[in-house]
Amino acid sequence: MSRLVEFLKRAALEEGFDLCGIAPTAPLQELEGFPAWIAAGFHGEMDYMARTNRQGKLRRAALANIAPWARSAVVCATSYHTDTPYSIEVNDPNHAWVSRYAFLERDYHEILLPRLRKLEGRLYHRLAGGGAAVPRTWCYVDTGPIVERVLAQHSGIGWTGKNACILNQRLGSWMFLGVMLTSLELAPDAVAADRCGSCTLCLDACPTQSFLAPRVLDARRCISYLTIEQKSPVAPELREQVGRHLYGCDICQDVCPWNRKVPFSQTAAFSARTEIVNPPMHSISDMNEEEYWRAFRRTPVRSIKFEGFLRNAALAMGNSGDPAYLPRLRELAQHENPSVREHARWAVAKLETLGNGYCP
Repeated sequence: MSRLVEFLKRAALEEGFDLCGIAPTAPLQELEGFPAWIAAGFHGEMDYMARTNRQGKLRRAALANIAPWARSAVVCATSYHTDTPYSIEVNDPNHAWVSRYAFLERDYHEILLPRLRKLEGRLYHRLAGGGAAVPRTWCYVDTGPIVERVLAQHSGIGWTGKNACILNQRLGSWMFLGVMLTSLELAPDAVAADRCGSCTLCLDACPTQSFLAPRVLDARRCISYLTIEQKSPVAPELREQVGRHLYGCDICQDVCPWNRKVPFSQTAAFSARTEIVNPPMHSISDMNEEEYWRAFRRTPVRSIKFEGFLRNAALAMGNSGDPAYLPRLRELAQHENPSVREHARWAVAKLETLGNGYCP
């Protein structure tokens, strides 16, 4: 099987991946605490994380709970680092922020899954050509009931940073992961060593203090969760800390020393769309639904739909401190969507307070 592993790793690079490793499918220590994390409610409104199989076992707690036939996991990674500012370097209050992974030319699902499918096809062709039985496989790109970062660590691709992101010495944490489960018994790579040391920059930089401990995230306080996953209103005590984040958050990655000298992605589709990198607040404040879909339909931002976009935009405008957005916010305060109304009214109250009652 060693030659097959060499073939898979070489083929993965030829298909455009930057890294490839093999992880075991046996029970993994890092997932032992997953049931307790769910029981504590740290997953918030992400109900899919708490789904169980027919035997009542949490699907994400072990690969055996969803794919008992799998014997190995082929884990692939692709860099998406672009030559753009870090969020912590942008201080203009009249600009919002879209997370780095979401302002790319193409949605990463559209790139990685076809690559995995091609790798899968090459595996089938090699085995069938040699007269071997074709194995069972499943391919996932952030859509299946698996915890990719744990598999990435056990495949040697990287270690889990204190911010719960996978870190690689060469590529940092700006990586997309794709996983192919297979019924083949492949020799796993060595587990990646932890190289975070005593550094706590990522934990200290989180505006909402969402990390309860290194690698322990309360998603309910995470800005990425609040602006993407949470559909109910953002808790009033967290709204100011969300800042001008329109979609997602990169702060804990931006401050990481391992991300400071990483190469740029070689995938052309992962170049930045400059019009939605740190977009001017005025360009989003008056955006209608048609303009929203035209701007974001090929990006992950489409997942929050127009109402979620308006809710986040209202928070961003309120946190800008600029009373020039009051007229638009007063319009949104009458919006038919209750969540948009609530957040717009909060923003109006904040700007009126900051402006000592100034009404444009």
